[in-house]
Amino acid sequence: MAIQSFINQKTFIPADVLSLTGPEVLARARRFHSTIPGYQPTPLVFLDHLARRLGISSLLVKDESHRFGLNAFKSLGGSFAIARTLAKKLGWPEDEVTFDALMSPEVKEKLGTLTFVTATDGNHGRGVAWAARLLGHKSVVYMPKGSSLERLENIRAQGAYAEITDQNYDGAVRLADQMAKQNGWILVQDTAWPGYEEIPAWIMQGYTTIAQEIFGQLKENNLQMPTHLFLQAGVGSFAGAMLGSFAARLGEDCPVTCIVEPDKADCLYRSARSGTITPVTGDMDSMMAGLCCGEPCTISWEIIRRGAAAFFSCSDDYSARGMRLLGRPEPGDPPIVSGESGAVGAGILAALMEDKALSDIRHSLGLDAHSRVLCISTEGDTDQANYQTILSCKG
Repeated sequence: MAIQSFINQKTFIPADVLSLTGPEVLARARRFHSTIPGYQPTPLVFLDHLARRLGISSLLVKDESHRFGLNAFKSLGGSFAIARTLAKKLGWPEDEVTFDALMSPEVKEKLGTLTFVTATDGNHGRGVAWAARLLGHKSVVYMPKGSSLERLENIRAQGAYAEITDQNYDGAVRLADQMAKQNGWILVQDTAWPGYEEIPAWIMQGYTTIAQEIFGQLKENNLQMPTHLFLQAGVGSFAGAMLGSFAARLGEDCPVTCIVEPDKADCLYRSARSGTITPVTGDMDSMMAGLCCGEPCTISWEIIRRGAAAFFSCSDDYSARGMRLLGRPEPGDPPIVSGESGAVGAGILAALMEDKALSDIRHSLGLDAHSRVLCISTEGDTDQANYQTILSCKG
């Protein structure tokens, strides 16, 4: 097992940066998602017995495997971005965007059938394809080499044209961008670069519905805000959306936030250490496929580099550790089906609390018997064969 860490000297996150995830944004995204058929908040699961074993006050896990029947959270970003794109074409105000309004015959007559294109390891593409299909449009999805055939077929089941390319993730992104320009398609990509920032910002804002639900669920259960937040990251859009949401709401009381990545694709960890955006190139063959991205999202990086307390780069063993912790729970705790990218935060938390070699890092982050920890399981068993293999192993 291998793990590297970098403790960050946090600075103040400026108001203009946090405006991307401010209260009005959270309310707008949640309002739109609530108009989609089948919407309901995903569970916030209490793991009291695991918390006791780890020596912390409480452990909560937001279980995104229940999101719209798609087994992952990504549909929140894709659906909101597509909706905002259509509304912009129609000249509608931001607050008037609802699912039913976009489904009207008048909208269909005015816009016709559009094609949305993206690159993905699986979950984001499935969410884009699902949203495009629901709203009566087409989608094209390019996947990096080595992608799971199960994830490919799940995307095709949503009506998309999808293929596995011979590129790594960032190469597939460039291919999607090229094909969008060549064919007049609309690129819906969950990462940003100079000149392409509006749609990625909308995707990030779509993810904030998770934070909005968490705030409501904590209040409903008369619970305090977490003291620590573990966020897994690929390009960093999800992590930036969550950290930004908590920072915008809580200010200096924002939880101590730990960013977790696979060591084969640790672009945020490397960027934090170097002080400037530092991509990862070449093959990225971690089983945490949803996190195998080599180039940070420029807009989320502005939030993460200022607000994250720590960055962890780890081997697949830590993801497997988290999958087993959640899928084979302590007696009295409910099981959580958490996939490779969803469980790594729990795996890192367990390592920090149980491995003596990491005690100095644990102390520097203030993880102790008073800590209230929140993890977000962003996917279920999206690769069922590998999930069963991991859970059947000892550890």
